[in-house]
Amino acid sequence: MVNKILSSIIENLNDELINLFHKLHENPELPNQEFETTKLIKKLLKKADIEVLDLPLETGLVAQIKGNPNGPIIAIRCDIDALPIHEETCLPYKSKIKGKMHACGHDFHIAAILGAAYLVKRHQKSLIGTVKFIFQPGEESADGAIKIIETGVLNDVDAIFGVHNISDEDVGVMGIRSGAMTASVDRFEIKITGVGSHAAKPQKSIDPIIIASNIVTSLQTIISRNVGPTESALLSITHMEAGNTWNVIPDYAYLEGTVRTLDENIREFIYVRMKEIITGGAKILGGNGELIWHPSSPATNNSEEWVEYCTKLGRRIGYDVKQISMGLEGEDFGYYQKKIPGAFIIVGTGKSYAHHHPEYQVDEAAILNCSKYFAKLAEGVLKEIVDKNYKQEVHK
Repeated sequence: MVNKILSSIIENLNDELINLFHKLHENPELPNQEFETTKLIKKLLKKADIEVLDLPLETGLVAQIKGNPNGPIIAIRCDIDALPIHEETCLPYKSKIKGKMHACGHDFHIAAILGAAYLVKRHQKSLIGTVKFIFQPGEESADGAIKIIETGVLNDVDAIFGVHNISDEDVGVMGIRSGAMTASVDRFEIKITGVGSHAAKPQKSIDPIIIASNIVTSLQTIISRNVGPTESALLSITHMEAGNTWNVIPDYAYLEGTVRTLDENIREFIYVRMKEIITGGAKILGGNGELIWHPSSPATNNSEEWVEYCTKLGRRIGYDVKQISMGLEGEDFGYYQKKIPGAFIIVGTGKSYAHHHPEYQVDEAAILNCSKYFAKLAEGVLKEIVDKNYKQEVHK
């Protein structure tokens, strides 16, 4: 029997979730600092009699709803962290914390997936397996998924699903496709060493600014000339420093940037080619160049089987399903998909400024339907896995 508190929550679910969304938006917390957010989520789950697993996590949590203990196990993941951005909207529930903002919609994700958990809990007795709900910290720092994986809580999971909002599609739009939905994300640093001198005697220098300028230009040829024109890849220099006054040629230059790719082979190729250009380009001009590579999250990788299932379900409950992705944005959900098959799904939350913009907004009208979708997805995927296993046994 569903407890009275849960019944009341579900009866007023839209209002409950919108109020939660507002509260989360007003109180953003940065990656791996989501202590109050974690406490709030835990409190709400326990209020609905949903089990919170005891895991060695400082922030974030995993809850589970167990039906048939011998059935399959799936996971649904959302992220909970905010960004170091000062909010510039005029929302009545805008951030109360200066310099911090839910500028990527993770507050929407929490509300929608908590709503899904409520709806799944209502049918726990008839559930033919177990659903684990991941409220993940540190997505923006790209280390939260690793922390969840390292607990071992997903070792028995058969399929995993995640959600992200998109700010350039209307409410009611769902995006999904096979393969990459987001890109692998890598950060790099370039250190260039030359010889400094008086600006009036450039012949006595090995100018790191000249070396850096040549390297920047040469690096752009990787995308334009080494990567095929039908492939998606990006290389951007976003930070450059050299010297500190007008009449001195410095002895050092520093560059920083990012590489985004959808294909692991291209990812590796770009790294190798960058190293050749940086070390060789600096050497030709008499200096030294060093590439420091910081690999981060891999590209997401939706399995064809689950994309087909998610698409059919989306259309059945009224989503306008499109074969679209998030392009070359990054998402550490890719770490889960290296181990577990599943799908990363995006939903329209109204047309707004882009993610990570101080005036970014989410239309709260998208929350309830997203909750209903992921609840039906959880229950349906469990049945799909059972049916598939039964067919395999019959045909052995």
